[in-house]
Amino acid sequence: MKKSGELWRFAKLRQVKFLNNIIEQDHRRIKRLVRSGLGFKSFTSASQTLFGYEAMAMIRKGQVAGVPPNDMGAQRDLIATLFGAAT
Repeated sequence: MKKSGELWRFAKLRQVKFLNNIIEQDHRRIKRLVRSGLGFKSFTSASQTLFGYEAMAMIRKGQVAGVPPNDMGAQRDLIATLFGAAT
């Protein structure tokens, strides 16, 4: 995959189980939010809702390039662009 360009050339395979805990801890918040929503009626609504949860979490953590976590105007514009909402 590295040779074909699908995978970053400096990516490393980590076969240590405890490193997966970081990902599980990050998704703990999503599990809590979904549980309170009492499930989803269709796959489309589930995927859109989960995408929104993930996008908001990334913005809150400052993981989106060009959108500082404390700039509400830039965050609003990004959300409108991502979800096709009118501002």
